[in-house]
Amino acid sequence: MKPARTRHNYTGNSVAERQVERRALFIEAGLSVFAEKSYANSSLTDVCAAAGLSRRQFYELFADREELLVAVYDSVQGTARAAVTEALAAAGTTEMRALTDVAIRAYTRAITTDIRCATVAFVEIVGVSPAVEAHRARIREQWGEVVAAIAAGVPDAHTPPGGWRMAMAAFIGAVNGAVHQWSLDDPRPPVDELVEVFSTLLNALTSVDATRG
Repeated sequence: MKPARTRHNYTGNSVAERQVERRALFIEAGLSVFAEKSYANSSLTDVCAAAGLSRRQFYELFADREELLVAVYDSVQGTARAAVTEALAAAGTTEMRALTDVAIRAYTRAITTDIRCATVAFVEIVGVSPAVEAHRARIREQWGEVVAAIAAGVPDAHTPPGGWRMAMAAFIGAVNGAVHQWSLDDPRPPVDELVEVFSTLLNALTSVDATRG
């Protein structure tokens, strides 16, 4: 198992700073433990051992393992969102297809560079509880809003069949399924194949021909 980063030299740190540091350690530990042992087959003891912290310190920050799992998932999605934002800002184009390709490439690289991220955010998180599924649905809607916002500022963008909400639900469902499969395949296909699949799907949804359907 990949060891979680640890640092216990809190000299001079405020209580708030120590809490932030410990939270980061637990999230890193959760990422490793849930990816390598699975969420269902791991325990809080495993997480605390990987973090090098105590159960008491865990419960100061999280209600239970499920809340930690959601925090790990949000961390992966937040990293991906930051990567997409940065890539779009540097794209230097207002052409929809080009922006789509830039965003998808940035997103895909962010979630696949560390296989633990893909495993937890697209495999281990699925079906854990109704509350977690509702949270995943909210995150999917947020990604749909990101794509719709990109399109709103692009002259050649077209509203997809059924509108953005329905189209993005279909697209993001396909993304989740594809990454899930990719993470389980042995050997895994090249990441560029995922990028090509995602770009093809999203470009088809936002093309002129699709809007005429």
